[in-house]
Amino acid sequence: MSDAEWAVVRPLLPVPGWLQGRGGQPEAYCHRTMLDAIHYLVDNGTKWRAMPADFPPWERVYAFFRRWRDLGLVREFHDRLRGKVREKAGRDPEPSAGVIDSQSVKADAVVGSDSRGFDGGKLINGRKRHVVVDTLGLLLAVMVTAADTGDRAAAQVLLAQVAAAHHLLVLVWADGGYTGSLVEYCLTALALVLAIVKRSDDMRGFVVLPKRWIVERFFAHLMQSRRLVRDFERSTSSSEAMVYWSMTLLMTRRFARPRPS
Repeated sequence: MSDAEWAVVRPLLPVPGWLQGRGGQPEAYCHRTMLDAIHYLVDNGTKWRAMPADFPPWERVYAFFRRWRDLGLVREFHDRLRGKVREKAGRDPEPSAGVIDSQSVKADAVVGSDSRGFDGGKLINGRKRHVVVDTLGLLLAVMVTAADTGDRAAAQVLLAQVAAAHHLLVLVWADGGYTGSLVEYCLTALALVLAIVKRSDDMRGFVVLPKRWIVERFFAHLMQSRRLVRDFERSTSSSEAMVYWSMTLLMTRRFARPRPS
């Protein structure tokens, strides 16, 4: 992390409990070092135990990752950063529209049978990432399930979480896999308009579809993080945290980038 990136990120970090008088010991390592270590792992796909010697011991880095995952601090940091990136782009910090989709990825051998499945459409044995992104392609929420989980069933839970966290959200675009009763449920229970963007029957080959390209670009970014090319995490909560960490790396670079004159 460059000095410019650290300067914009530091004010957005969650404040440790010991600084707020909530007990606990001061942390032994600087947050900048810990963030660099986790970003290195996510970006390069290394094992925890293969953490380079330039970083703190892998046990300390993993303990930091686990604490931020369990306490929701990584999502808190991510959401603050997303608001700043949106403001820099001239948008309101809270989005009013989003796009939903899912991505199936193969699972490593450490993934147990209780959280993995077979996606018959993609012919993938592993897990599925269900995501909602804003119109800039920034993550609003992610939920990881077994790959055999239906998109509509997962979307009902995920959209309820997104609607509760983002009260200005009124419109969500989706593909044809989200049709049916889900459209009525979103309108009546969540006050969300679920707009289905369908591919025309006479289309041939690759065609860029309105709005759906935004979430596809998001998935393309995830595939640039080697840790996310395959699901290596034992728990789905760790899988979700890895997605948030990947996005914090992207947004940190984008936020610290000088504005064009």
